[in-house]
Amino acid sequence: MFETLLFQLAFVVFIGLFSQWLAWRFRMPAIVVMSIAGLIIGPFTGLVVPQETFGPIFQTVVSLAVAVILFEGSLSLDFREIRGFRKSITRISTIGAAIAWLAGSAAAHYVAGLPWAVAFVIGGLFIVTGPTVILPLLRQAKLKERPAAILKWEGIIVDPFGALLALFAYQVVLALYQLEGGTSLGTFFISALLAALLGGVVGFSTGQALERGIIPEFLKSPMLLATVLIVFSLSDAIMHETGLLAVTVMGLVMGNMHLTSHHDLLHFKENISVILISTVFIMLTASLTLDTLVQIFDWRMLLFVLVMMFVVRPLSIWLSTINAGLSLQERALIGWIAPRGIVALTVSGYFATALQEAGFESAELLTALTLALVFATVIAHGFSIGWLAKKLGLQAGNSEGIIIVGASAFTNELAISLQQNNIDVLLMDRSWEDLSTARKSGVKTEVGDILSEHTEFHVDLTPYNQLIAATMQDAYNVLICADFVPSLGRKNIYQTALHSADPANYSRKYGGQVLVQNHIDIHELNYLIEHGASLKQTKITDVYTIDDYSQQNPNAVMIYALTAEGELILNMVEEYDKIKHSPHTIISLV
Repeated sequence: MFETLLFQLAFVVFIGLFSQWLAWRFRMPAIVVMSIAGLIIGPFTGLVVPQETFGPIFQTVVSLAVAVILFEGSLSLDFREIRGFRKSITRISTIGAAIAWLAGSAAAHYVAGLPWAVAFVIGGLFIVTGPTVILPLLRQAKLKERPAAILKWEGIIVDPFGALLALFAYQVVLALYQLEGGTSLGTFFISALLAALLGGVVGFSTGQALERGIIPEFLKSPMLLATVLIVFSLSDAIMHETGLLAVTVMGLVMGNMHLTSHHDLLHFKENISVILISTVFIMLTASLTLDTLVQIFDWRMLLFVLVMMFVVRPLSIWLSTINAGLSLQERALIGWIAPRGIVALTVSGYFATALQEAGFESAELLTALTLALVFATVIAHGFSIGWLAKKLGLQAGNSEGIIIVGASAFTNELAISLQQNNIDVLLMDRSWEDLSTARKSGVKTEVGDILSEHTEFHVDLTPYNQLIAATMQDAYNVLICADFVPSLGRKNIYQTALHSADPANYSRKYGGQVLVQNHIDIHELNYLIEHGASLKQTKITDVYTIDDYSQQNPNAVMIYALTAEGELILNMVEEYDKIKHSPHTIISLV
């Protein structure tokens, strides 16, 4: 029963997503948890043997999943995001990639002991990082805008080029050694050009069809997914590994057409990518054998990994970013962070087989070599990125940042109170004048519409993990909450009580959590402030409990609480018992 294809597939998907949840719950790198989970259910226990269970479709499923992941990543690349540091990304993706290729090939030859032909191929492949590993790390580390954007762009752009470089090197090797199975370099470049052209044309045509309403709303996401798969398959049929280039170009074109349905498509693709990344990573690690794992601990392999991490990567970044406008701290962080992931594992398997068939027996070590580099970089970079970013001053901020949308008498007072309690606050409104009180008190303010494209590309919102929508318009508050649910999570989004609608029906379904527990709306909160009320702090202890406070101050409106460790609690209803039985500071409107 448990060996059926149906159960094995469901089990792998569940383990993948459960690993993601464990990583989120205990604040660990998701890739690390997934790697360990895959090894446990695969080579360590034999519960899952993907290559036997899935048979010939194993590699096909993995390839299609990688195509969707890479397309989703490139769909999020908007050139407006990199104004001011486009030069850095261009250099890292070209000069840096070339240096990494040559240096990596030399390391594979002189350190790992591979012949030049095999080293040349694997050196090209190992320039990749990729969205499957970079994006989860960036979500975890909360880097500042510029280093985060550079790492994201490099991971997505270089991914297909790494596969193409390996393919190019493979064709060169076949030509030099006059082996069968090779194609002319002219054919290779024409195939790559056709793949890029196919992706660009289909991307533009699909974008136009979506924008003009030719495809109905309910079919947009499914149709786009099907189009991505057919573009990848068609390009890969022309020449192996060019499909990655085609879907990357397709996503890049569509991502910069500024489609009205862009956010809806992106959220759909992000959800699919989380499932695919989890599932594919579990499948790949579970498919490894104990013999392959033993090979990892060969001293030459371990030394090769260390050279790649501590010499090749820093060298390629530091040389390529000379006079590129990056600070020493940014170059140090980017020069360290380069985890390899799914693309390296899947593509290395193809080239290991192809090179062995061409007569290079030492190519059998490629899988173990790739696995050693993947595990080492995932673990080392996964656990160190947050610590290093903090040491270098490149972390966006602490985990208790909050955005307040809507400047008024109450929110000005709230923002000032939060800042006085060492909580990072950004108060945002469309009126410069309404922000003046908070601005004069030293609160960080921003003039503009939080839902506008200007805010998306010019205001750094990464330091903030919670949001309060407190404008005078109920519908606008709900719209803000709905827009930020995918990125912040519903439990971190609040809005002031609805003034003109039924709260039991409307806000719970579409908006965020109600900020004040007794459903006092923003108009009444402002009225209280304007008629002499203010935010006061009260220490809650075992002697003076919250019940004592409530009895002595029946008209007080509790707004938020702070734990003894400085943790911010906005959801006073659900956290009441927690506040009741431990020392806290209550901030109330009295």
